[in-house]
Amino acid sequence: MDLPITLIVLFCIIFIIMLAYCFVISNRNYFLRAKIRDALHRKAEISNFLNLFSRNLSTSQEVHEAMDMTARYVADFTEARGIIIFDREGKILNPIGFAGNVPNLQPLPPNIPAGIEFDKLFDSFLRRHIMVGDGIIGSIVTTGNSVFIDNGFADHRIQKLNCPFEIHSLMAVPMLKEGHVAGVICAVNNRSNTNRPFSNEQFSRFKFIAQQVLLAQNFVDVYSTLSEQQRINQELEVARELQASFLPEAFPNWDQFKVDSFTRSAKEVSGDFFDFVEIDQDRMLVVLGDATGKGIPACMIVAMTRSFIRSAVRDFTTLEELLIELNDNLFRDTDAERFITLACCLLDKKNNTIEYCRGGHTDLFTFIRGHVRKISPHSSALGLLPSDFASFDTITLEFNPHMSLLLFSDGISEALNNNQEEYGVERLEKVYFDSRNNEDLPEQTVSKILASVDEFVKDEPQSDDQTIVLIQHL
Repeated sequence: MDLPITLIVLFCIIFIIMLAYCFVISNRNYFLRAKIRDALHRKAEISNFLNLFSRNLSTSQEVHEAMDMTARYVADFTEARGIIIFDREGKILNPIGFAGNVPNLQPLPPNIPAGIEFDKLFDSFLRRHIMVGDGIIGSIVTTGNSVFIDNGFADHRIQKLNCPFEIHSLMAVPMLKEGHVAGVICAVNNRSNTNRPFSNEQFSRFKFIAQQVLLAQNFVDVYSTLSEQQRINQELEVARELQASFLPEAFPNWDQFKVDSFTRSAKEVSGDFFDFVEIDQDRMLVVLGDATGKGIPACMIVAMTRSFIRSAVRDFTTLEELLIELNDNLFRDTDAERFITLACCLLDKKNNTIEYCRGGHTDLFTFIRGHVRKISPHSSALGLLPSDFASFDTITLEFNPHMSLLLFSDGISEALNNNQEEYGVERLEKVYFDSRNNEDLPEQTVSKILASVDEFVKDEPQSDDQTIVLIQHL
């Protein structure tokens, strides 16, 4: 029996309305999830940023080094070629932090005297103070407004600077403290494409990170007034609190994957860390790192590494390329004797696989069909060698039910008893095998390993940071 044409039209209208409603709801949920992700990301960036200051700032020179490191962090975060940080003292703005190619932000003399090298003259003007109200930067203090210049060639304020290199695009933001401008931070030229102006997203990120730079300045101001012992205590307390804040409390629900983790430091702060970074709805990056040394210097490398990783996964391609980029950043920004070893597992719940790559870290233990196997792809520690001489091989495993992987730092395998004997990978492998063969839960396996290590060392003080991450297919 044929339906009346009006009834068919009515059904079509209802169907279209339902589709439109579903589309609106779906879009609304998407934007809500995006806002939540952005809020969580910004919270993580605050923790990452503040960890740059958990090191000894006992001299004026080291304070300037800290602000230069801050400028480099901001440059990486905003993808800017150059960053200058200004601190306000009354009616004067003093440049206290530099990164990359930074311009002179006040006009050079129209007639440079003969016999004066231009580079030296330019450098001296670059580091001179700026009076409040003068030029692009000084005017920000009086207005309290940010400046965004997307075409430096058409802006008269840029042309007046007589800068020796071209300024295509510029961002400058006031750093506000209790409603007053306490400083200014300026970014110059887009790193990805110098000829292209900064995007609105970069400007938004820049304004966000500017307030974290102000927190760093406040830390330095307080720190400089303390006695040496007070400084040490203050430093350690800040480092402990911040380090605890960026360690994930628990692994999120991830379908067939379950992860348990544990870490404890040998000193007040740790050179070990682990992290879980969601790349998309199907892939999760699990990381375990161990920085050379212990205490504050190691903690600094950890903070930088974690920050670089979380920044790099926005444009994630492969694990190998991730480690190459991370190695480039660490080799550039750390001393020769500072480096970190890293183990990375990329969980893929859609394809039911795990990709593994390491940078000079301990072996990976796998429990497959009742046997423990050690996996040791070729690799170099991160930050130790330039990427032209470093290599990071990867291996991909099908991750079937009842399989598990064990990541650990050398503080576990190299734990010493009172006879200076190491715990060793053989003991670790046996405990891991017995627990997995017994079908223990991941947290039970981790507890048994730690109990075995503690029983072995007895009352001997812990000599190194200890971290374990166990991944299991349910």
